[in-house]
Amino acid sequence: MNKWGLSLFFLVCTAVAQNYPVRPIKLLVGVPPGGPTDAVARSIAPDLSEALGQPVVVENRSGASAVIATDAVAKAPPDGYMLAFVFITHATNPTLVAKLPYDTLKDFAPVTQVGAQTMLLVAHPSLPVSSVAQLISLAKSQPGKLDYAASDAGSAPHLAGELFKLMSGTAITAVHYKGTAPALTDTLSGHVPLMFVSNITGLPHVQAGKLKALAVTGAQRSPLAPGVPTVAESGLPGYEVVPWYGVVAPAKTPKSVIARLHAEIVKIVRKPEVKARLSGQGIELIGSRPEEFDALIRSEMVKWEKVLKAAGVHAES
Repeated sequence: MNKWGLSLFFLVCTAVAQNYPVRPIKLLVGVPPGGPTDAVARSIAPDLSEALGQPVVVENRSGASAVIATDAVAKAPPDGYMLAFVFITHATNPTLVAKLPYDTLKDFAPVTQVGAQTMLLVAHPSLPVSSVAQLISLAKSQPGKLDYAASDAGSAPHLAGELFKLMSGTAITAVHYKGTAPALTDTLSGHVPLMFVSNITGLPHVQAGKLKALAVTGAQRSPLAPGVPTVAESGLPGYEVVPWYGVVAPAKTPKSVIARLHAEIVKIVRKPEVKARLSGQGIELIGSRPEEFDALIRSEMVKWEKVLKAAGVHAES
């Protein structure tokens, strides 16, 4: 491209950015409707539509650990009209998915981390433990005999279990299910004695006496369960698993478009009514700067690659 062509290209990009948006925006979510990730995306979409003056349509393209949706955004025109609502699998897929069709670091422009949500380590009442220390002791006395329920490999509950296993020196074993619902059903029935589950999903069963809450996975105790200690304070210092949610755009999206999206999403997550709605679901709203979200993704990729490889979990060819 000669200098005149390059100048024209930048003039067009500038015009597009200044007029953005002029048509509806798609926000792709790589999971089916109804789960916490989808719920957070749908909680911010109406306010974002109002702020931008164009419809923001949440579209679920589930499958392949969110790769289908994410790949569609990676290959979309970099104009801000197709975005991805990503979560922790965005950082684990480079380790778990052979021949990933995009480059997680090069093919996306981070917009913001929207929020995060800690989990509970719960046990069936029949398991003779009431603390993390007792669980570790029991697991070490019965190596390989204690299972924990988890959804897909690389899901947040699986990551939480593998990090726990690695840091505690135990040999608990993941039993995988197609989703949280069947995993929770088997934990409630006692078929599997342990599970890492979101606070909002697990707490009602704890309050009903159907499960025991041993710990929360965040660095601090959850406001929803202030009496439940963290895993870190219960004998595994440094343990922390906090599933997160955020928005990314295709790489090379104009910086002014990224800045507009970032500014409007941050305003939304700071609205008292939005905070109240999502904090009741155990979600902490964040609204980080693009460079902060980029740093989070990079650090999570490094962290979970080490954990998954130590657990012997590798990409299938």
